[in-house]
Amino acid sequence: MTRIDGHTYLIGLMAYPIRHSMSPTMHNTAFEALNLNFVYLAFDVPTEKLKNGVAAIRTLDMRGSNVSMPNKQAIIPYLDKLDISAELNQAVNTVVNDNGVLTGYTTDGVGFVTDLKKKGHEVAGKKMVLIGAGGVGTPIATQSALDSLSEIRIFNRHDGRFDHAKETVDIINEKTNCQASLTDLADQAALKEALAWADIFCDATGVGMKPLEDQSLVEDPTWFKKDLVVYDTVYAPRETKLMTIAKNAGVDHVYNGLGMMIEQGAAAFKLWTGQDMPIDLVQAAIEEKDHQ
Repeated sequence: MTRIDGHTYLIGLMAYPIRHSMSPTMHNTAFEALNLNFVYLAFDVPTEKLKNGVAAIRTLDMRGSNVSMPNKQAIIPYLDKLDISAELNQAVNTVVNDNGVLTGYTTDGVGFVTDLKKKGHEVAGKKMVLIGAGGVGTPIATQSALDSLSEIRIFNRHDGRFDHAKETVDIINEKTNCQASLTDLADQAALKEALAWADIFCDATGVGMKPLEDQSLVEDPTWFKKDLVVYDTVYAPRETKLMTIAKNAGVDHVYNGLGMMIEQGAAAFKLWTGQDMPIDLVQAAIEEKDHQ
């Protein structure tokens, strides 16, 4: 990358694990195409090291960073302010450094809705089942509701995030015209019934990604109907076990999270650079990387 010199700005990605990420390919391709003097690197940063990671953004005068699991909520106390999307979701996936002031944003929800739209599926007026109300699921739920989703049924394990999921449901019911509800994921009968009811099903958990690539939160193919849109936010591997089960059940529209990743990345790219990401070039670079 010959453009790197003494004036190059660094942008990072802080998550754990993260070496599988396609984000460096995506952003560096865009920087080169637009002749921008930035470089994007992925850093394995577990939550216990996150405070030091955020300090590095300031110390090194980085332009910013993406943030992924498990750091999307944990990073908030270390930032100076949140934009309205991050405030609403209490999750951050993008940090922008403006002269030492760190602002957190979340672009995941926009990425999900935009990718679905490009694939021919509007969320407006539709019914959705969403598994997972963490750093990915929350912005998907709230942005879909803001974009006129009719009803959403959220399923989450009754763990430490369950109360957060309740808060998300309350926000959607109070701030939008979408009707939201929350059910314990352990209630498998309710999940089966909801899948029969839904237009869109999204798994926003990490199940299906290494080291859980042999697992799926829906194992029975008879739970899927042919006209259901099945969306797994995992994109490595490209086909998760959930996707395989859905395809074998005859579902016509089954997607991984690569398109969402690109679209949320495009939104972050604009926050850092003020320019539009060349999506077609980025898509081609990722496909080329897949075949190497």
